Amino acid sequence: MIPVEIGVHSPRVVHFNEANNEEGLRNLLDLVGKLRDKAAIIVAAYQQRVSLYYNKRVNPRPQKEGDLVLRNAAIVDPTGTRGKLDHNSEGPYKVKKVVRPGTFKLETLGGREIPKAWNVEHLRKYYQ
Repeated sequence: MIPVEIGVHSPRVVHFNEANNEEGLRNLLDLVGKLRDKAAIIVAAYQQRVSLYYNKRVNPRPQKEGDLVLRNAAIVDPTGTRGKLDHNSEGPYKVKKVVRPGTFKLETLGGREIPKAWNVEHLRKYYQ
């Protein structure tokens, strides 16, 4: 109860009945499982619709061995010493090996291997 309801009786206070309140709470407890199942179905349907919407607009970026790519320069320099007017990408690099779909080993055009594997998220195709 809020302090105002003590002095001025609201309809909630006037019509309160302990027995009806207990019965209503028990009915709600019986329905909790059904409500939870219904909510889970709604969430799954929503996630499926969002997934379909997203996947319609995704452009796959397949890369294969021998393709030329540019890598994100911000990932290469995590200290942030690059200037604002510096290039966003560096390269080109050649895809030496596909480790797994979306992950690549790179090498320079001179043949020197880059030590880390790179995710396709940080690479862009290089067009000559």
